[in-house]
Amino acid sequence: MSQSVIFDMDGTLFQTDKILELSLDDTFNHLRSLNKWNEAAPIDIYRSIMGIPLPKVWEALLPDHSKEEREQTDAYFLDRLVENIRRGKGALYPNAEEIFRYLKDNDYSIYIASNGLTEYLQAIVSYYNLDRWVTETFSIQQIQTLNKGDLVQSIIKKYDIKKAAVIGDRLSDINAAKDNGLIAIGCNFDFAQADELAQADYVINDLIELKEILHELKRVEV
Repeated sequence: MSQSVIFDMDGTLFQTDKILELSLDDTFNHLRSLNKWNEAAPIDIYRSIMGIPLPKVWEALLPDHSKEEREQTDAYFLDRLVENIRRGKGALYPNAEEIFRYLKDNDYSIYIASNGLTEYLQAIVSYYNLDRWVTETFSIQQIQTLNKGDLVQSIIKKYDIKKAAVIGDRLSDINAAKDNGLIAIGCNFDFAQADELAQADYVINDLIELKEILHELKRVEV
């Protein structure tokens, strides 16, 4: 197997859960102050759809609001997420840095492909200094479609990747791998769902388990 891995960000590398409720509460408190919301923040709904592009998120959370109101809410939510990241409220998953060091020491190229917006992703990359290891971080904003498979395809084309593994926690990551003929490694972390993980080639409960899987994949190819 060629030395490339493509990681999802939310729920795979970054523990979004640590800032999600905080940022959603801020956002829906803001909507209440504008008299555009009068219920509890729909955190459980967001958890169930975590991993889809944000425009789709706001369609689900605010079905009765106008497109303009959703876009304004999206912008406010993004500001809160970024601010909470910069305040150190989030965290990488255990062993994320260790697995990055292992991959770089073993000549893997590391990429990130996320449905998150560019500013949000850059805040995470900057705060945790991920550019030490990551060749490039790709946002769904960089392509015309909202399809994760198309985003992964753009990475493959740019870097002429022949074989790789896509590592993520949701079906969009697994499908992105399958659609491009890559290995799908599912992460059984906070937002993962059993029926989605069942479609992955491998499932891990900790990022450190990637060492053994990638070593085995390389051994099989030799």
